Amino acid sequence: MKKFIQEFKDFALRGNVIDLAIGVIIGAAFQGIVTSFTESFINPLINSIGGASVGGHFEIFHTGQYIEYGAFITAVINFLIMAFVIFLLVKGINALSKIGKKPEEEAAPLTRKCPYCYGEIDVKAVKCMYCTSEVEPEATE
Repeated sequence: MKKFIQEFKDFALRGNVIDLAIGVIIGAAFQGIVTSFTESFINPLINSIGGASVGGHFEIFHTGQYIEYGAFITAVINFLIMAFVIFLLVKGINALSKIGKKPEEEAAPLTRKCPYCYGEIDVKAVKCMYCTSEVEPEATE
């Protein structure tokens, strides 16, 4: 059972799954913006040609058609709030996934500079392969 839970945790916290979930949520929120834009702006502009009556806040060309910009602004604000909440959620998940991980140690360098010609030579070298100068090998721990 413990292995199953660990496998599920590894699957759920993998970057691809979280990115996909974020994409779906933001996509749904963006769908609300697009729907509101078409219902509040595009449809009244198209309906003003036919003379249909739509109630709202801003009349278009004295045709009786209104642009409901309030609904559109509300959808934009909802989208921004949703994106901010998702941002905080992802930040929290990333912080949780770093807990318990050991920081990686840097590997010791394998090369060094020759003090005479400044060419890259092996750490253990006693002679530079570029200028053939004799160099002291670095102390290894």
